[in-house]
Amino acid sequence: MKLFTRGDVDGFFAIALDNIVQLLIVPALCLQVVGFSPELVYGRILPGIAVSYLFGNLFYAWQAHRLARRENRTDVCALPFGLNTPTFIAYTFLVMLPAKQIAIAQGAPNPDEIAWQAGLVACVGSGLIEFFGAFISERIRRMTPRAALLAALSGAGMAFLTLNFLFNLFAHPIVGLSTLGLVLVFFFGGLKPKGGIPAALVVLAVGTALSWATGLAPQGAMPAESLGFYLPVPALGQLWDGFTGGHLLPYLSIILPMGLLNLLASLQCIESAAAAGDSYSTRSSLVVNGLGTLAAACFGSPFPTSIYIGHPAWKRMGARAGYSTLNGLFITALGLTGSMAMIAWAVPADAGVAIIVWIGLIITVQSFEVTPKAHWPAVVLGMTPVIIAWTTFNIKNALRLGGFGSVPGLEWTPELVGVFQNAGTAISGGFALEQGTFYCALVLATVTVLIIEKRLLAASVWSLAAAALSLLGLLHSWRLAPTDTLSSLPLLDRITGAAATSDSLFPAANYAIGYAALALICFVARFVAEPDPNGAA
Repeated sequence: MKLFTRGDVDGFFAIALDNIVQLLIVPALCLQVVGFSPELVYGRILPGIAVSYLFGNLFYAWQAHRLARRENRTDVCALPFGLNTPTFIAYTFLVMLPAKQIAIAQGAPNPDEIAWQAGLVACVGSGLIEFFGAFISERIRRMTPRAALLAALSGAGMAFLTLNFLFNLFAHPIVGLSTLGLVLVFFFGGLKPKGGIPAALVVLAVGTALSWATGLAPQGAMPAESLGFYLPVPALGQLWDGFTGGHLLPYLSIILPMGLLNLLASLQCIESAAAAGDSYSTRSSLVVNGLGTLAAACFGSPFPTSIYIGHPAWKRMGARAGYSTLNGLFITALGLTGSMAMIAWAVPADAGVAIIVWIGLIITVQSFEVTPKAHWPAVVLGMTPVIIAWTTFNIKNALRLGGFGSVPGLEWTPELVGVFQNAGTAISGGFALEQGTFYCALVLATVTVLIIEKRLLAASVWSLAAAALSLLGLLHSWRLAPTDTLSSLPLLDRITGAAATSDSLFPAANYAIGYAALALICFVARFVAEPDPNGAA
Protein backbone atom coordinates (compact mmCIF):
# COMPACT_ATOMS: atom_id res chain seq x y z
CA MET A 1 0.00 0.00 0.00
CA LYS A 2 1.32 3.44 -0.92
CA LEU A 3 2.34 5.92 1.75
CA PHE A 4 -0.07 8.49 0.29
CA THR A 5 -2.96 8.30 -2.17
CA ARG A 6 -5.34 10.82 -3.71
CA GLY A 7 -8.00 9.69 -1.23
CA ASP A 8 -5.63 10.47 1.65
CA VAL A 9 -5.76 14.15 0.67
CA ASP A 10 -9.57 14.21 0.87
CA GLY A 11 -9.51 12.24 4.11
CA PHE A 12 -6.88 14.56 5.60
CA PHE A 13 -8.89 17.72 4.89
CA ALA A 14 -12.00 16.13 6.40
CA ILE A 15 -10.33 15.01 9.63
CA ALA A 16 -8.11 18.10 9.89
CA LEU A 17 -11.16 20.36 9.76
CA ASP A 18 -12.83 18.26 12.41
CA ASN A 19 -9.72 18.51 14.59
CA ILE A 20 -9.38 22.25 14.05
CA VAL A 21 -12.97 22.75 15.22
CA GLN A 22 -12.10 20.85 18.41
CA LEU A 23 -8.83 22.72 18.86
CA LEU A 24 -10.73 25.99 18.55
CA ILE A 25 -12.86 24.86 21.48
CA VAL A 26 -9.82 24.08 23.66
CA PRO A 27 -8.52 27.69 23.94
CA ALA A 28 -12.09 28.99 24.27
CA LEU A 29 -12.80 26.67 27.23
CA CYS A 30 -9.40 27.01 28.86
CA LEU A 31 -9.17 30.78 28.53
CA GLN A 32 -12.80 31.86 28.92
CA VAL A 33 -14.35 29.17 31.14
CA VAL A 34 -11.50 28.08 33.42
CA GLY A 35 -9.55 31.33 33.09
CA PHE A 36 -6.14 29.84 32.31
CA SER A 37 -3.38 32.12 31.07
CA PRO A 38 -2.44 32.09 27.35
CA GLU A 39 1.06 30.96 28.39
CA LEU A 40 -0.36 27.82 30.00
CA VAL A 41 -2.70 27.06 27.09
CA TYR A 42 -0.32 27.68 24.19
CA GLY A 43 2.93 26.85 25.97
CA ARG A 44 1.99 23.66 27.84
CA ILE A 45 -1.48 22.28 27.01
CA LEU A 46 -1.42 22.48 23.21
CA PRO A 47 2.12 21.02 22.94
CA GLY A 48 0.89 18.15 25.14
CA ILE A 49 -2.03 17.62 22.77
CA ALA A 50 0.45 17.62 19.86
CA VAL A 51 2.44 14.78 21.47
CA SER A 52 -0.68 12.62 21.83
CA TYR A 53 -1.81 13.33 18.25
CA LEU A 54 1.57 12.51 16.75
CA PHE A 55 1.94 9.32 18.77
CA GLY A 56 -1.54 7.99 18.03
CA ASN A 57 -1.87 8.94 14.39
CA LEU A 58 1.54 7.54 13.44
CA PHE A 59 0.75 4.27 15.21
CA TYR A 60 -2.61 3.82 13.51
CA ALA A 61 -1.03 4.62 10.12
CA TRP A 62 1.65 1.98 10.78
CA GLN A 63 -1.04 -0.44 11.93
CA ALA A 64 -2.92 0.05 8.64
CA HIS A 65 0.23 -0.67 6.59
CA ARG A 66 0.86 -3.76 8.68
CA LEU A 67 -2.69 -5.05 8.08
CA ALA A 68 -2.38 -4.33 4.37
CA ARG A 69 0.84 -6.34 4.14
CA ARG A 70 -0.58 -9.23 6.14
CA GLU A 71 -3.72 -9.48 4.01
CA ASN A 72 -2.06 -8.42 0.75
CA ARG A 73 -4.51 -5.56 0.19
CA THR A 74 -4.23 -1.91 -0.83
CA ASP A 75 -7.60 -0.64 0.43
CA VAL A 76 -6.94 -0.63 4.18
CA CYS A 77 -7.97 2.57 6.00
CA ALA A 78 -6.33 3.62 9.26
CA LEU A 79 -8.46 4.16 12.36
CA PRO A 80 -9.21 7.90 12.83
CA PHE A 81 -7.86 9.34 16.08
CA GLY A 82 -8.01 12.60 18.03
CA LEU A 83 -9.36 14.38 21.11
CA ASN A 84 -12.36 12.91 22.89
CA THR A 85 -14.88 15.76 22.75
CA PRO A 86 -17.39 14.73 25.46
CA THR A 87 -14.59 13.91 27.90
CA PHE A 88 -12.68 17.15 27.51
CA ILE A 89 -15.92 19.10 27.87
CA ALA A 90 -16.71 17.14 31.05
CA TYR A 91 -13.20 17.56 32.46
CA THR A 92 -13.37 21.30 31.84
CA PHE A 93 -16.71 21.89 33.56
CA LEU A 94 -16.73 19.08 36.13
CA VAL A 95 -13.06 18.77 37.13
CA MET A 96 -10.87 21.79 36.34
CA LEU A 97 -13.43 24.55 36.94
CA PRO A 98 -14.62 23.15 40.30
CA ALA A 99 -10.99 22.53 41.32
CA LYS A 100 -10.15 26.16 40.60
CA GLN A 101 -13.20 27.42 42.50
CA ILE A 102 -12.27 25.26 45.49
CA ALA A 103 -8.71 26.58 45.39
CA ILE A 104 -9.97 30.18 45.30
CA ALA A 105 -12.37 29.50 48.18
CA GLN A 106 -9.49 28.07 50.21
CA GLY A 107 -7.28 31.07 49.44
CA ALA A 108 -4.70 29.09 47.46
CA PRO A 109 -2.09 31.34 45.82
CA ASN A 110 -2.08 29.33 42.56
CA PRO A 111 -5.65 28.28 41.65
CA ASP A 112 -4.81 27.93 37.93
CA GLU A 113 -1.97 25.53 38.72
CA ILE A 114 -4.24 23.48 40.99
CA ALA A 115 -7.00 23.31 38.35
CA TRP A 116 -4.46 22.22 35.74
CA GLN A 117 -3.10 19.54 38.07
CA ALA A 118 -6.63 18.23 38.66
CA GLY A 119 -7.13 18.01 34.90
CA LEU A 120 -3.86 16.14 34.44
CA VAL A 121 -4.80 13.64 37.15
CA ALA A 122 -8.20 13.10 35.48
CA CYS A 123 -6.48 12.57 32.14
CA VAL A 124 -4.14 9.98 33.66
CA GLY A 125 -7.17 8.26 35.17
CA SER A 126 -8.80 8.03 31.74
CA GLY A 127 -5.59 6.76 30.19
CA LEU A 128 -5.20 4.02 32.79
CA ILE A 129 -8.81 2.92 32.32
CA GLU A 130 -8.33 2.80 28.56
CA PHE A 131 -5.02 0.94 28.85
CA PHE A 132 -6.00 -1.73 31.35
CA GLY A 133 -9.54 -1.86 30.03
CA ALA A 134 -8.13 -3.16 26.76
CA PHE A 135 -7.62 -6.49 28.50
CA ILE A 136 -11.15 -6.74 29.94
CA SER A 137 -13.20 -4.61 27.54
CA GLU A 138 -15.34 -7.47 26.29
CA ARG A 139 -16.29 -8.50 29.82
CA ILE A 140 -17.24 -4.93 30.78
CA ARG A 141 -19.33 -4.66 27.66
CA ARG A 142 -21.24 -7.83 28.47
CA MET A 143 -21.92 -6.70 32.07
CA THR A 144 -23.35 -3.28 31.25
CA PRO A 145 -26.34 -2.63 28.98
CA ARG A 146 -25.54 -0.52 25.94
CA ALA A 147 -28.37 1.89 26.79
CA ALA A 148 -26.76 2.55 30.19
CA LEU A 149 -23.32 3.14 28.73
CA LEU A 150 -24.63 5.56 26.15
CA ALA A 151 -27.10 7.37 28.43
CA ALA A 152 -24.44 9.27 30.39
CA LEU A 153 -22.65 10.12 27.14
CA SER A 154 -25.93 11.37 25.68
CA GLY A 155 -26.54 13.53 28.74
CA ALA A 156 -23.11 15.10 28.37
CA GLY A 157 -23.70 15.63 24.66
CA MET A 158 -27.10 17.22 25.19
CA ALA A 159 -26.14 19.38 28.19
CA PHE A 160 -22.52 20.38 27.77
CA LEU A 161 -22.48 20.52 23.97
CA THR A 162 -25.97 21.15 22.57
CA LEU A 163 -27.63 23.17 25.36
CA ASN A 164 -24.47 24.93 26.51
CA PHE A 165 -23.50 26.15 23.04
CA LEU A 166 -27.06 27.00 22.01
CA PHE A 167 -26.62 29.96 24.37
CA ASN A 168 -23.73 31.14 22.19
CA LEU A 169 -25.62 30.39 18.98
CA PHE A 170 -28.64 32.51 19.93
CA ALA A 171 -26.50 35.22 21.53
CA HIS A 172 -25.23 36.02 18.02
CA PRO A 173 -28.13 34.96 15.77
CA ILE A 174 -26.79 36.21 12.42
CA VAL A 175 -23.76 33.96 12.66
CA GLY A 176 -25.44 31.27 14.76
CA LEU A 177 -28.60 30.67 12.76
CA SER A 178 -26.81 30.94 9.42
CA THR A 179 -24.23 28.32 10.35
CA LEU A 180 -26.92 26.18 12.00
CA GLY A 181 -28.83 26.24 8.72
CA LEU A 182 -25.74 25.03 6.85
CA VAL A 183 -25.17 22.28 9.41
CA LEU A 184 -28.77 21.11 9.09
CA VAL A 185 -28.57 21.13 5.28
CA PHE A 186 -25.24 19.32 5.05
CA PHE A 187 -25.31 16.95 8.02
CA PHE A 188 -29.03 16.19 8.39
CA GLY A 189 -30.40 17.06 4.96
CA GLY A 190 -28.29 14.57 3.03
CA LEU A 191 -26.78 17.26 0.79
CA LYS A 192 -23.15 18.20 0.22
CA PRO A 193 -21.31 21.14 -1.37
CA LYS A 194 -20.54 20.79 -5.04
CA GLY A 195 -16.97 20.31 -6.19
CA GLY A 196 -16.02 18.00 -3.34
CA ILE A 197 -15.55 20.90 -0.87
CA PRO A 198 -15.76 19.58 2.72
CA ALA A 199 -19.00 20.66 4.39
CA ALA A 200 -17.21 21.63 7.60
CA LEU A 201 -14.96 23.98 5.60
CA VAL A 202 -18.01 25.74 4.14
CA VAL A 203 -19.56 26.15 7.60
CA LEU A 204 -16.37 27.57 9.08
CA ALA A 205 -15.77 29.88 6.10
CA VAL A 206 -19.30 31.31 6.19
CA GLY A 207 -19.24 31.58 9.98
CA THR A 208 -15.89 33.36 9.91
CA ALA A 209 -16.98 35.78 7.17
CA LEU A 210 -20.17 36.66 9.05
CA SER A 211 -18.23 37.04 12.32
CA TRP A 212 -15.93 39.57 10.71
CA ALA A 213 -18.81 41.33 8.98
CA THR A 214 -20.82 41.69 12.21
CA GLY A 215 -17.89 42.70 14.40
CA LEU A 216 -17.54 39.46 16.39
CA ALA A 217 -14.06 39.08 14.97
CA PRO A 218 -11.33 39.88 15.40
CA GLN A 219 -11.14 39.94 19.19
CA GLY A 220 -8.36 42.41 19.98
CA ALA A 221 -5.05 42.73 18.20
CA MET A 222 -3.52 39.93 16.18
CA PRO A 223 -1.65 37.72 18.71
CA ALA A 224 1.51 37.52 16.66
CA GLU A 225 3.53 37.25 19.86
CA SER A 226 2.12 33.75 20.37
CA LEU A 227 3.99 32.46 17.34
CA GLY A 228 7.15 30.61 18.22
CA PHE A 229 8.35 27.13 18.91
CA TYR A 230 7.06 25.45 22.05
CA LEU A 231 8.81 22.22 22.83
CA PRO A 232 6.69 19.76 24.80
CA VAL A 233 7.76 19.90 28.45
CA PRO A 234 7.17 16.90 30.75
CA ALA A 235 4.59 17.67 33.43
CA LEU A 236 5.50 14.84 35.79
CA GLY A 237 6.05 17.23 38.69
CA GLN A 238 2.58 18.73 38.25
CA LEU A 239 1.12 15.24 37.99
CA TRP A 240 2.79 14.21 41.24
CA ASP A 241 1.52 17.35 42.97
CA GLY A 242 -1.95 16.61 41.63
CA PHE A 243 -2.00 13.08 43.01
CA THR A 244 -0.50 14.05 46.37
CA GLY A 245 -2.85 17.05 46.54
CA GLY A 246 -5.84 14.72 46.57
CA HIS A 247 -7.25 15.43 43.12
CA LEU A 248 -8.11 11.82 42.28
CA LEU A 249 -10.83 10.63 44.65
CA PRO A 250 -13.03 13.78 44.60
CA TYR A 251 -13.37 13.45 40.82
CA LEU A 252 -13.34 9.67 40.56
CA SER A 253 -17.09 9.71 39.96
CA ILE A 254 -16.39 11.72 36.79
CA ILE A 255 -13.18 9.99 35.70
CA LEU A 256 -14.34 6.38 35.98
CA PRO A 257 -17.58 6.58 33.96
CA MET A 258 -16.05 8.85 31.30
CA GLY A 259 -13.01 6.57 30.97
CA LEU A 260 -15.29 3.56 30.69
CA LEU A 261 -17.47 5.24 28.08
CA ASN A 262 -14.38 6.23 26.10
CA LEU A 263 -13.09 2.68 26.25
CA LEU A 264 -16.32 1.14 25.01
CA ALA A 265 -16.88 3.83 22.37
CA SER A 266 -13.41 3.07 20.99
CA LEU A 267 -14.25 -0.63 21.03
CA GLN A 268 -17.37 0.07 19.00
CA CYS A 269 -15.32 2.10 16.51
CA ILE A 270 -12.95 -0.84 16.05
CA GLU A 271 -15.95 -3.09 15.43
CA SER A 272 -17.27 -0.56 12.91
CA ALA A 273 -13.93 -0.73 11.06
CA ALA A 274 -14.14 -4.52 11.03
CA ALA A 275 -17.62 -4.30 9.51
CA ALA A 276 -16.09 -2.12 6.77
CA GLY A 277 -13.49 -4.80 6.04
CA ASP A 278 -10.53 -3.70 8.19
CA SER A 279 -10.18 -6.05 11.16
CA TYR A 280 -7.68 -4.56 13.57
CA SER A 281 -6.39 -6.08 16.78
CA THR A 282 -8.77 -4.89 19.49
CA ARG A 283 -6.22 -5.15 22.29
CA SER A 284 -3.36 -3.29 20.59
CA SER A 285 -5.70 -0.59 19.26
CA LEU A 286 -7.15 0.07 22.71
CA VAL A 287 -3.77 -0.13 24.45
CA VAL A 288 -2.30 2.54 22.17
CA ASN A 289 -5.40 4.67 22.65
CA GLY A 290 -4.74 4.56 26.40
CA LEU A 291 -1.04 5.28 25.91
CA GLY A 292 -1.94 8.31 23.77
CA THR A 293 -4.01 9.71 26.64
CA LEU A 294 -1.22 9.01 29.14
CA ALA A 295 1.29 10.72 26.83
CA ALA A 296 -0.99 13.77 26.68
CA ALA A 297 -1.12 14.00 30.49
CA CYS A 298 2.62 13.45 30.93
CA PHE A 299 3.32 16.39 28.62
CA GLY A 300 0.77 18.82 30.03
CA SER A 301 -2.58 18.16 28.31
CA PRO A 302 -5.59 17.40 30.56
CA PHE A 303 -7.61 16.15 27.59
CA PRO A 304 -7.93 12.43 26.75
CA THR A 305 -7.70 11.08 23.21
CA SER A 306 -9.95 8.60 21.46
CA ILE A 307 -10.42 6.43 18.41
CA TYR A 308 -13.01 8.26 16.33
CA ILE A 309 -16.27 7.03 14.97
CA GLY A 310 -16.54 7.27 11.17
CA HIS A 311 -13.88 4.88 9.84
CA PRO A 312 -16.26 3.64 7.06
CA ALA A 313 -16.80 7.23 5.88
CA TRP A 314 -13.06 7.87 5.58
CA LYS A 315 -12.64 4.57 3.78
CA ARG A 316 -15.35 5.51 1.26
CA MET A 317 -13.45 8.74 0.59
CA GLY A 318 -10.50 6.62 -0.52
CA ALA A 319 -8.39 7.45 2.55
CA ARG A 320 -5.82 4.82 3.49
CA ALA A 321 -2.94 5.34 5.96
CA GLY A 322 -1.49 8.59 4.66
CA TYR A 323 -4.34 10.74 5.92
CA SER A 324 -3.57 9.65 9.47
CA THR A 325 0.13 10.49 9.08
CA LEU A 326 -0.70 13.91 7.60
CA ASN A 327 -3.16 14.61 10.40
CA GLY A 328 -0.60 13.80 13.09
CA LEU A 329 2.04 16.01 11.49
CA PHE A 330 -0.38 18.89 10.86
CA ILE A 331 -1.84 19.01 14.38
CA THR A 332 1.66 18.70 15.82
CA ALA A 333 2.75 21.72 13.80
CA LEU A 334 -0.21 23.73 15.09
CA GLY A 335 0.43 22.70 18.68
CA LEU A 336 4.16 23.36 18.71
CA THR A 337 4.20 26.71 16.89
CA GLY A 338 1.52 28.62 18.78
CA SER A 339 -0.34 29.15 15.52
CA MET A 340 -3.62 28.01 17.07
CA ALA A 341 -3.77 31.45 18.71
CA MET A 342 -3.69 33.02 15.25
CA ILE A 343 -6.36 30.64 13.97
CA ALA A 344 -8.53 31.29 17.03
CA TRP A 345 -8.10 35.03 16.43
CA ALA A 346 -9.08 34.79 12.77
CA VAL A 347 -11.73 32.07 13.17
CA PRO A 348 -13.76 32.86 16.32
CA ALA A 349 -15.45 30.08 18.24
CA ASP A 350 -18.83 31.40 17.06
CA ALA A 351 -17.98 30.25 13.54
CA GLY A 352 -17.91 26.62 14.67
CA VAL A 353 -20.54 26.64 17.42
CA ALA A 354 -23.20 25.10 15.16
CA ILE A 355 -20.88 22.17 14.46
CA ILE A 356 -20.45 21.65 18.21
CA VAL A 357 -24.24 21.68 18.63
CA TRP A 358 -24.48 19.10 15.84
CA ILE A 359 -21.89 16.88 17.57
CA GLY A 360 -23.97 16.99 20.75
CA LEU A 361 -27.13 16.12 18.83
CA ILE A 362 -25.45 13.22 17.03
CA ILE A 363 -24.15 11.80 20.31
CA THR A 364 -27.67 11.98 21.73
CA VAL A 365 -29.46 10.63 18.66
CA GLN A 366 -27.02 7.74 18.33
CA SER A 367 -28.02 6.46 21.76
CA PHE A 368 -31.55 5.91 20.49
CA GLU A 369 -30.50 4.56 17.11
CA VAL A 370 -28.35 1.75 18.49
CA THR A 371 -30.52 0.70 21.45
CA PRO A 372 -33.80 -1.25 21.36
CA LYS A 373 -36.92 0.92 21.48
CA ALA A 374 -37.95 -0.78 24.72
CA HIS A 375 -34.77 0.61 26.36
CA TRP A 376 -35.37 4.24 25.37
CA PRO A 377 -36.83 5.12 28.81
CA ALA A 378 -33.50 4.00 30.31
CA VAL A 379 -31.59 6.29 27.97
CA VAL A 380 -33.78 9.28 28.84
CA LEU A 381 -33.65 8.60 32.58
CA GLY A 382 -29.88 8.12 32.41
CA MET A 383 -29.45 11.45 30.61
CA THR A 384 -31.31 13.47 33.24
CA PRO A 385 -28.69 13.46 36.05
CA VAL A 386 -26.12 14.99 33.70
CA ILE A 387 -28.57 17.60 32.43
CA ILE A 388 -29.60 18.49 35.99
CA ALA A 389 -25.93 18.73 37.01
CA TRP A 390 -25.32 21.16 34.13
CA THR A 391 -28.38 23.19 35.15
CA THR A 392 -27.21 23.29 38.77
CA PHE A 393 -23.79 24.46 37.66
CA ASN A 394 -25.38 27.42 35.88
CA ILE A 395 -27.58 28.24 38.91
CA LYS A 396 -24.49 28.32 41.12
CA ASN A 397 -22.68 30.48 38.59
CA ALA A 398 -25.58 32.95 38.70
CA LEU A 399 -25.38 33.01 42.52
CA ARG A 400 -21.67 33.83 42.38
CA LEU A 401 -22.29 36.60 39.86
CA GLY A 402 -24.95 37.94 42.23
CA GLY A 403 -22.36 38.28 44.97
CA PHE A 404 -23.00 35.15 47.00
CA GLY A 405 -19.78 34.15 48.67
CA SER A 406 -18.08 37.49 48.07
CA VAL A 407 -20.48 40.12 49.46
CA PRO A 408 -21.02 40.29 53.25
CA GLY A 409 -24.44 38.97 54.16
CA LEU A 410 -24.71 36.85 51.02
CA GLU A 411 -23.47 33.49 52.18
CA TRP A 412 -23.79 29.91 50.93
CA THR A 413 -25.71 28.56 53.92
CA PRO A 414 -28.44 25.99 54.61
CA GLU A 415 -30.83 28.94 54.73
CA LEU A 416 -30.08 29.62 51.05
CA VAL A 417 -31.02 26.03 50.24
CA GLY A 418 -34.26 26.60 52.17
CA VAL A 419 -35.04 29.73 50.12
CA PHE A 420 -34.82 27.68 46.92
CA GLN A 421 -36.93 24.94 48.48
CA ASN A 422 -39.68 27.41 49.48
CA ALA A 423 -39.68 28.81 45.95
CA GLY A 424 -40.37 25.34 44.55
CA THR A 425 -36.84 24.44 43.46
CA ALA A 426 -35.33 21.52 45.37
CA ILE A 427 -31.79 22.74 44.76
CA SER A 428 -30.37 20.22 47.24
CA GLY A 429 -31.29 17.50 44.75
CA GLY A 430 -29.23 19.29 42.12
CA PHE A 431 -26.28 19.57 44.52
CA ALA A 432 -26.54 15.83 45.21
CA LEU A 433 -26.73 14.93 41.52
CA GLU A 434 -23.62 16.99 40.82
CA GLN A 435 -21.59 14.62 42.96
CA GLY A 436 -21.24 11.32 41.12
CA THR A 437 -23.28 12.47 38.13
CA PHE A 438 -22.08 9.76 35.78
CA TYR A 439 -22.29 7.02 38.40
CA CYS A 440 -25.90 8.02 38.97
CA ALA A 441 -26.64 8.08 35.23
CA LEU A 442 -25.07 4.65 34.78
CA VAL A 443 -26.96 3.14 37.73
CA LEU A 444 -30.37 4.60 36.88
CA ALA A 445 -30.14 3.58 33.24
CA THR A 446 -28.86 0.09 34.07
CA VAL A 447 -31.53 -0.57 36.70
CA THR A 448 -34.20 0.63 34.27
CA VAL A 449 -32.97 -1.69 31.51
CA LEU A 450 -32.82 -4.63 33.91
CA ILE A 451 -36.34 -3.95 35.18
CA ILE A 452 -37.62 -3.65 31.59
CA GLU A 453 -36.01 -7.03 30.88
CA LYS A 454 -37.47 -8.38 34.16
CA ARG A 455 -33.99 -9.20 35.48
CA LEU A 456 -34.96 -7.99 38.93
CA LEU A 457 -32.21 -9.71 40.89
CA ALA A 458 -29.54 -8.02 38.77
CA ALA A 459 -31.35 -4.69 39.21
CA SER A 460 -31.23 -5.25 42.96
CA VAL A 461 -27.48 -5.86 42.87
CA TRP A 462 -26.86 -2.66 40.89
CA SER A 463 -28.97 -0.71 43.39
CA LEU A 464 -26.95 -2.10 46.28
CA ALA A 465 -23.77 -1.03 44.48
CA ALA A 466 -25.15 2.52 44.32
CA ALA A 467 -25.93 2.32 48.04
CA ALA A 468 -22.33 1.33 48.74
CA LEU A 469 -21.01 4.21 46.59
CA SER A 470 -23.22 6.59 48.57
CA LEU A 471 -21.88 5.32 51.90
CA LEU A 472 -18.30 5.75 50.64
CA GLY A 473 -19.09 9.35 49.68
CA LEU A 474 -18.50 8.80 45.96
CA LEU A 475 -22.17 9.35 45.10
CA HIS A 476 -24.43 12.26 46.20
CA SER A 477 -22.16 13.32 49.08
CA TRP A 478 -21.94 17.12 49.11
CA ARG A 479 -21.28 20.02 51.46
CA LEU A 480 -21.55 23.79 51.30
CA ALA A 481 -18.41 25.89 50.82
CA PRO A 482 -18.05 29.69 50.76
CA THR A 483 -18.62 29.96 46.98
CA ASP A 484 -19.64 26.50 45.85
CA THR A 485 -20.85 23.04 46.79
CA LEU A 486 -18.11 20.44 47.06
CA SER A 487 -17.83 16.69 47.38
CA SER A 488 -17.64 15.43 50.95
CA LEU A 489 -15.52 12.36 51.72
CA PRO A 490 -15.37 12.20 55.54
CA LEU A 491 -14.62 8.46 55.56
CA LEU A 492 -11.52 9.08 53.45
CA ASP A 493 -10.63 12.06 55.62
CA ARG A 494 -10.64 9.83 58.71
CA ILE A 495 -8.49 7.19 57.00
CA THR A 496 -5.92 9.71 55.70
CA GLY A 497 -5.96 11.92 58.78
CA ALA A 498 -7.08 14.97 56.78
CA ALA A 499 -9.20 17.71 58.32
CA ALA A 500 -12.82 16.58 58.66
CA THR A 501 -15.17 18.09 56.04
CA SER A 502 -18.36 16.85 57.72
CA ASP A 503 -19.69 16.14 61.19
CA SER A 504 -21.20 12.92 59.90
CA LEU A 505 -19.13 9.97 58.77
CA PHE A 506 -21.75 9.14 56.13
CA PRO A 507 -23.29 12.41 54.86
CA ALA A 508 -25.02 10.61 51.98
CA ALA A 509 -26.56 7.94 54.23
CA ASN A 510 -30.11 8.91 53.18
CA TYR A 511 -29.20 8.16 49.57
CA ALA A 512 -27.68 4.83 50.60
CA ILE A 513 -30.94 3.97 52.37
CA GLY A 514 -32.90 5.05 49.31
CA TYR A 515 -30.89 2.85 46.96
CA ALA A 516 -31.14 -0.03 49.45
CA ALA A 517 -34.93 0.42 49.42
CA LEU A 518 -34.84 0.32 45.63
CA ALA A 519 -32.85 -2.91 45.82
CA LEU A 520 -35.39 -4.37 48.23
CA ILE A 521 -38.29 -3.42 45.95
CA CYS A 522 -36.62 -5.09 42.97
CA PHE A 523 -35.88 -8.21 45.00
CA VAL A 524 -39.34 -8.57 46.56
CA ALA A 525 -41.09 -7.85 43.26
CA ARG A 526 -39.75 -11.15 41.95
CA PHE A 527 -42.07 -12.92 44.38
CA VAL A 528 -45.11 -10.66 44.77
CA ALA A 529 -45.62 -9.35 41.22
CA GLU A 530 -46.54 -11.03 37.94
CA PRO A 531 -46.41 -9.96 34.27
CA ASP A 532 -49.24 -7.63 33.25
CA PRO A 533 -50.61 -8.69 29.86
CA ASN A 534 -51.78 -5.13 29.24
CA GLY A 535 -48.54 -3.53 30.43
CA ALA A 536 -45.11 -3.09 28.89
CA ALA A 537 -43.62 -6.00 27.00
